[in-house]
Amino acid sequence: MLLEQAGEFILNKITNELPGNYYYHNADHTRDVHDATESIALAEGINGEELTLLLTAAFYHDSGYLRTLNEHEAESCRIAREYLPGFGYSPEQIDKICGMIKATRIPQTPHNKLEEILADADLDYLGRDDFFDIGDKFYNERGLSDRNAWNAIQVKFLEEHHYFTQTALNLRNAKKQENLAKVKALIP
Repeated sequence: MLLEQAGEFILNKITNELPGNYYYHNADHTRDVHDATESIALAEGINGEELTLLLTAAFYHDSGYLRTLNEHEAESCRIAREYLPGFGYSPEQIDKICGMIKATRIPQTPHNKLEEILADADLDYLGRDDFFDIGDKFYNERGLSDRNAWNAIQVKFLEEHHYFTQTALNLRNAKKQENLAKVKALIP
């Protein structure tokens, strides 16, 4: 498996082909999720082929936005099936990658440790200091115009979300609760 080449390939496609109004779901988000995936995976003791598959899934998890806004996870899997064989991935490996990609669909439903790691990495920002900056990118991407309604959506999302891995719980949950309290304070 040629992880670095597969990653560079899809990052180039995302950078060059994604419409400019994708302020959140773009190459920066993909790199962010890749880095969070690697950090969580290593802390959770993942290595070898499993780590390679996980990092590949991180690179491809939102590639479906190249073709569609709705059901982008399914399209991301189609893209993975289309391109990853050219980078030395077997159909069985791609099936595992697609399971991880599908686990990022909201509401998240991971079925194994690798899927849990990617799900946590995809929403890692919820428990970080850059939560509001990243949230603003999503707000702008969706073309929203009502901050109070957005804040109510954010509160509901943060209250319903939970991290799956012990690593994400330890690293991000306390800050996520702080961010939740800050958003609640913004609602009149």
